[in-house]
Amino acid sequence: MTTSVRGDQLARLLGRWHALPGRRRSPDYAALAAAVRGLLSDGRLALGVRLPAERELAEALAVSRTTVSAAYRNLRETGHLTSRRGAGSWTTLPHGHRVATSGLWTPDDDLDMIDLGVAASAAPVELVPAARAAADDLPRYLGSAGYHPTGLPELRAAVAEAYSVRGVPTSAEQILVTSGTQQALDLVLRLSVPVGAPVLVETPTYPNALAALAARRARISTHGLDAEAGWDGEMLLGALRQTRPRMTYVIPEFHNPTGHLMPASLRERLVATAHATGTELVVDESFVDLPLDGAQMPPPVAVFDRHSRVTSIGGMSKAYWGGLRIGWVRASAPVVQRLAAIRVGVDMASPVLEQLVAVHLLRLSAEIVTARRAQLRFRRDALVAELRVRLPEWRFVTPAGGVTLWAELDGPISSALSRAAEDVGVRLAPGPRFGLDGTLERFLRLPFTLPADDLVEAVRRIASVRHDLDHATAPSWRTPAVIA
Repeated sequence: MTTSVRGDQLARLLGRWHALPGRRRSPDYAALAAAVRGLLSDGRLALGVRLPAERELAEALAVSRTTVSAAYRNLRETGHLTSRRGAGSWTTLPHGHRVATSGLWTPDDDLDMIDLGVAASAAPVELVPAARAAADDLPRYLGSAGYHPTGLPELRAAVAEAYSVRGVPTSAEQILVTSGTQQALDLVLRLSVPVGAPVLVETPTYPNALAALAARRARISTHGLDAEAGWDGEMLLGALRQTRPRMTYVIPEFHNPTGHLMPASLRERLVATAHATGTELVVDESFVDLPLDGAQMPPPVAVFDRHSRVTSIGGMSKAYWGGLRIGWVRASAPVVQRLAAIRVGVDMASPVLEQLVAVHLLRLSAEIVTARRAQLRFRRDALVAELRVRLPEWRFVTPAGGVTLWAELDGPISSALSRAAEDVGVRLAPGPRFGLDGTLERFLRLPFTLPADDLVEAVRRIASVRHDLDHATAPSWRTPAVIA
């Protein structure tokens, strides 16, 4: 079934399309076409959506049909609209773009693109030896069907041991191995969040978590994080008491995208309040292995759990490699069994070979994670130094861990800057991607997972186009890209 958008809906998405900076000298039809391309570029308008008829949109925007007709013609000429007489017009992207394996449209030729949209590092040198060792272990499992919905026993035991070392006594029966942290979240939502149930999340937050909640048609409320101070405990707990959500999703360790670390006192109060309000806490620990400045880590949120209100999710994407799709859920043993039953209807189980690779990497975790921290610390410092030299008007708190820096810009220009940066070969993740309502235009997430030379060059290119935004005479558009 083709998705369509009504005239009044598109009008709300467009907002003040004819009065955006840099467009006042453009004809109305050109400004309207540019605004639609902007919606496509930041993902607020999906591909393959049927746009309203010209007359309907003209009435919704209070403009002439001639203006809408000319805008649609402009969009067809640039490859952003495909029309068929008597059937309608659908959003597309120009020739020369393709659907990537992520399902998103990306350019065919990205050889010179510095991609700051993905906050993940390249694989460690230990990966290939671990894969060879895993292949040697594989014959032990070849006599079985190979389906292990809860995960290989040895991997579950290794993950459980890591939790116990952190101060949360955990048995292998409390671990479900998943195909990445995103699947861990998806399974928990399938189990615990009925359609329309209220859910509380931080804002900003991880975009793919918002996508998973939207897929469940959850009723999302938000708690705002301060760019400099992080969580306001009283406001967070007050939001819990007022909304009494079915679930609350938080990222307490080096929050994505802000990099903040939740203090121990707030963790304890959060668990107590969740119990009082009947709320399940889902704690995303994707960055827990990545403190960069030697600070003492607060105890895991699950330490304070006495009533099975906390479900922890994590994985190997950030400290090890995103291409190794291994994640997990830590919960009570009965919940793990219920999640496994749901998982059978999704993908049966994680690949045996990848799980064996994960076992070998976890045995080398001390060496791998120590090297990763040193690498990220060096790259973070290089990014921070270059930002202070080339963009001194931007404000940010240097994160004490994780892989991302959350910069407050000198104006509400995040989406425009992201589009302009692609012209000079830098892909960015604009602030609105990390919220619900198109706000956060004053913010930009900058990961420091690429080599230092690439980060320095990226900042140089960003700075080179920043000034041009104030003097732009024509809008530009760019395509959605992977945000991870």
